[in-house]
Amino acid sequence: MKKLLFTILLMWAGGAAGVWYWTEGRPQHVHYRTSRVVRGDLLATINATGTLEPEEVVDVGVQIAGEILRFGHDGNDPSKPITYGSLVEPGTLLAQLDDKLFRARTNQVKASVTKAEADIEAAKVKIKQTARELDRVQRLINKRSSSQSELDTATAESDSAKAMLTVAESALTIVKANLEEAEVNLGYTTIKSPVKGVIVDRRVNIGQTVVASLNAPSLFLIAKDLSKMQIWASVNETDVGQIRPGQNVKFSVAAFPTETFRGKVQNIRLNASMTQSVVTYTVVVDVDNAAGKLLPYLTARLQFEVEERHDVRLVPNSALRWNPAVHQVAPAYRSEFTSALRQEAAVRENDKTKIRGEKGYETRGTLWVRDADYVRPVAVSVGLTDGLSSELIGGDVPEGTELVVGIAAAEDAGGASPFLPQIKNDKAKK
Repeated sequence: MKKLLFTILLMWAGGAAGVWYWTEGRPQHVHYRTSRVVRGDLLATINATGTLEPEEVVDVGVQIAGEILRFGHDGNDPSKPITYGSLVEPGTLLAQLDDKLFRARTNQVKASVTKAEADIEAAKVKIKQTARELDRVQRLINKRSSSQSELDTATAESDSAKAMLTVAESALTIVKANLEEAEVNLGYTTIKSPVKGVIVDRRVNIGQTVVASLNAPSLFLIAKDLSKMQIWASVNETDVGQIRPGQNVKFSVAAFPTETFRGKVQNIRLNASMTQSVVTYTVVVDVDNAAGKLLPYLTARLQFEVEERHDVRLVPNSALRWNPAVHQVAPAYRSEFTSALRQEAAVRENDKTKIRGEKGYETRGTLWVRDADYVRPVAVSVGLTDGLSSELIGGDVPEGTELVVGIAAAEDAGGASPFLPQIKNDKAKK
């Protein structure tokens, strides 16, 4: 029985030793995917989305109530009424309201003005009459042919006539103000464009009655100049610190997927918004639309150009992210790598601390290069990144060096484990 147990233990130990040899004790034939260090230009950007807006819009409303009788004529085609996309000039007729009531009110007040002017003339005539009567009584007083009471009566009538003239003049001022108000209200029945621009929206139709209230009803929305537009972009709070006025911006729209447009940051609005605990700021980007291709309210995908590097060493970010297994590391470096794993932080994680360098903030990282059948680490410092590649600032990695970015295949057939079933590759034999 003891011999049987000893035999079993011996076989188990031999098997374990064989497995260890095939997994750890012998070189691993691994096909690595590699990428070279190249020299080139790098542009770091911040991505965001936004909406194209007219630079300035005017909301044309109405201050009185009335029925829409007709629209003005389209500047491009006089046979058509004002509608969406019509070009307008200052003073262009947009719409005409029913003005019967306001015209009647104006005529009524004009008649009141005429009456008030006649009252003034009558008062002047009365003043002349009472003045003559007062003069006559005074002459009779001098001749002792009239009494004092007659003189007092004549004086009172003269003063009353002068007062009546003042009342008539005041009444004329009031009715003239009423006439001015009536004419202004009559003018409000004709809706004209206050600016030069394009009709973006027409919100009424012929026959519709508009009613003025505390808020003037909106009839037309006019964009003053579509050759200059803006993009209102939402930028995350973590990125807004890298955006500044005058910064170059590239953007595209779905309407023209193959074209790239450019703009410049105008300002950053301070009234941030919060959605599901995410704070975003609105960044306004000025856009030149002289060609007239861009339309209001298109969705734009923006790239804010943060920094640019020219003729620098570039490494793929996939090489910075890749970590090997322990048995793939060259024996000379395996102890250090294993120690880092035991400290619950891989070399790449430990070296992600940002430090201040001559060219700005740098990030420490680790690249892996081929060492026979193994890989060995190279400590580096990287700077600017565009999300795909990073600028290599420090580290013994010359241009053209092959960097490991992943594993293309497992061990080749010649190095396969003898404990696994062998699969014949008929295609290879052929």
